[in-house]
Amino acid sequence: MKTIPLCLIGFGNVGQAFARLLLHKKDDLAKKHEIKFAITAIATGRHGNAVCPEGLDLENAFSLRRKGESLQNLSLMPAPDGIEKILETSAAWAMLENTSVNYQCGQPALNYIQAALELGMHVVTANKGPVLYGYRSLSQLAAQKEVRFLFESSVMDGAPIFSLFRKTLPAVKLVGFEGILNSCTNLLLERMEAGYEFDQAVDYAHSIGITETDPGGDIDGWDAAIKTAILVNVLMGIELKLDEVERHGIREIRMDDILQAKGDGRRWKLICHAERDGSKVKASVRPEKVTPQSPFFNVSGTSSFVIFKTDCLPGLGILESNPSPETTAYGLLSDLLTIFG
Repeated sequence: MKTIPLCLIGFGNVGQAFARLLLHKKDDLAKKHEIKFAITAIATGRHGNAVCPEGLDLENAFSLRRKGESLQNLSLMPAPDGIEKILETSAAWAMLENTSVNYQCGQPALNYIQAALELGMHVVTANKGPVLYGYRSLSQLAAQKEVRFLFESSVMDGAPIFSLFRKTLPAVKLVGFEGILNSCTNLLLERMEAGYEFDQAVDYAHSIGITETDPGGDIDGWDAAIKTAILVNVLMGIELKLDEVERHGIREIRMDDILQAKGDGRRWKLICHAERDGSKVKASVRPEKVTPQSPFFNVSGTSSFVIFKTDCLPGLGILESNPSPETTAYGLLSDLLTIFG
C-alpha cells in the first residue's frame, strides 16, 4: 500500500469536511485502492500553519479549530512563512487548494496553484477563481510538469460534470446548456415564496452556511456567472471572460414580484444560459419566471440542475440535491482518485 502525502491550503468548512472524509473512507481506500492519504501540512490565512512530514493528527486539528486555537500547535517543527516554503517542507505529492473565491482575478489562489505545479505537485481545487482566470495556463503548466490540475468541485460541488465529459462522452460537441448553478439564490427565492422578506431569507441562508463569504457574490449573480464561464471555457473550448456573461442577480426581486408569479402559477429562478454562436458563445445569468412545465420549476432548496445540449444527446441533465461541504469534499476526493487511483 502506498501512502500519499497531501498539503491543504485552507481549512474552513470544505477543508475540514475533506479531512473527515479521509478518516471516514480510510478502510475503503486501503481495501479498494490500496491507498492511504496523509495530510502533512495545513496552511490557513487566520488559523495558523502546521507541518509534519509524517502526517498531522487530524482529530487534534478539528479540536484546535473548534476551540479557536492556532494549528501551529500541531507542528513538530516551526511552520515556515509563505506558501511555497510550506509546500516544499510538506513533501506532499498533491496540494488541495480551498481558499475563498476572488471573483475579480482569482488571486491569491492562482499563485498558490502555480507554485505547487512548479514544484511538480498535482493540484486539486474547489475554488472557482483560479479555474476561470488560469485554466489554460495552469493546465499547460501541469502538462509540462507531467502532473494533473483538476477541479471537479468548482461547479456543482461533487457532481461529476468535468469527469463526465472527460471520461464517458467521447466525440460529443457541447452546443449549449442551461441550468440553476447557484444553490443559494434558489434557496432565497424559495424562502421568499414561503413568505419571508428578502433580508430575512439572506440571514437564514447565512445562518446555515449557504452563502459565499460575501453574500453579494450569490445575490448579484457573480457565482452563477463564473460557473457559467468555467463550463464554457472547459467543456466548450471557447474562451469566455466573466464580463462577457450578461449578468443580472436577484437583488431587485421583491415580495410583490414573488406573489405575482405565484398567483400566475410560476416561480422565480436564477437561470444560467450558454449557446454556441458560430465560433463564440452567448451566455447569460438572469432571474426568470418559470412554469410548471419547466424542468427547473421543482428544483428546490439548495439543489442545482443543469441540462447539457450536445450534437449527439439533445438533453442530458444532472441534478444535485441539497449539497453541503461534504459533497464538495467528495469532489476533491474523486479528483485525487482520478490521479492516484
